[in-house]
Amino acid sequence: MSDAVPAIRLRGLTKDFGSVTAVDHVDLEIAAGEFFSMLGPSGSGKTTVLRLIAGFEQPTEGVVELFGRDVSGKAPFDRDVNTVFQDYALFPHLSVLDNVGYGLRVRGVRKRERDERARAALASVRLDGLADRKPAQLSGGQRQRVALARATVVQPKALLLDEPLGALDLKLREQMQVELKQIQRDLGITFIFVTHDQEEALTLSDRVAVFHDGRIEQLGTPQELYEQPATKFVADFVGTSNLFDAERSSALLGRTGVHSIRPEKLVVAPADATAPTGDGERTAAGTVVETIYLGTGNRVVVDLDGGARVSVLEQNDRHRTFVDRRGERVLVVWHDADVVPLSSPLIE
Repeated sequence: MSDAVPAIRLRGLTKDFGSVTAVDHVDLEIAAGEFFSMLGPSGSGKTTVLRLIAGFEQPTEGVVELFGRDVSGKAPFDRDVNTVFQDYALFPHLSVLDNVGYGLRVRGVRKRERDERARAALASVRLDGLADRKPAQLSGGQRQRVALARATVVQPKALLLDEPLGALDLKLREQMQVELKQIQRDLGITFIFVTHDQEEALTLSDRVAVFHDGRIEQLGTPQELYEQPATKFVADFVGTSNLFDAERSSALLGRTGVHSIRPEKLVVAPADATAPTGDGERTAAGTVVETIYLGTGNRVVVDLDGGARVSVLEQNDRHRTFVDRRGERVLVVWHDADVVPLSSPLIE
């Protein structure tokens, strides 16, 4: 971290609900202007951390700082942040312009200035031509952008987003992921994004915190999390991994401890193929038990003779067509550089 004051600093943050610890002594710094995601399954603590930052929950222990100011006991309206929820919560009887300007109205901003700032906010999300419409006349993606404009028009220092794309269909989600990142870059403010969708977190984020059982399991850039998962949980949750316990790591990989290999790092070759001769290349014989067509690629599931089952992802290109290979004897090929050691035991 640089010497600059972080946008968000959490120190020893803990939240108990009765006998359940939802957040367990979390320490975290988020830089000003960063697109930061909190990723994890339901019950991992990520949404509770967001609510603690927003002031909707009060910590059992620990400190929440916003731009160097301790706000741990402050109400939501006394924190320079705003929140966008999954359901958008737009007023159906108000126009788009009045929805966006509502926060300014509550703050006592005069109508002329309020409308000017609301129109500018709509322009920033590319909706300046829809100011007079009602929310019911908009698509899901447009309503999501209205919610963003309403949240940013009051010029918060940080924007908190609680799974705001969760209600959209897949194609619209993918489109809005690109737009959301562009909007964040244009505005230049800190975005803190909560999601359970690992692809969404990898697509959008400068950095990601992976939550598990109320703690941060790993913190890093999308590339670091995907290429170098630190634990079995991260390897299995962020993308798909082939996991090897200590016994199979020793037998198949020639290594001690627990390891993982991503499916796209493996190659399936004919059983009679010449064994690779390059440094660090290894092979294992096995039998194909399933071949799955994915559109952009094929997933080939192989039971290795050494006892492990691995998944191989092959890209669909003009050199490869889908063939049902069940029962075929093959060699699975990989490189030692693509084997990642994991710090936690595979079987707990």
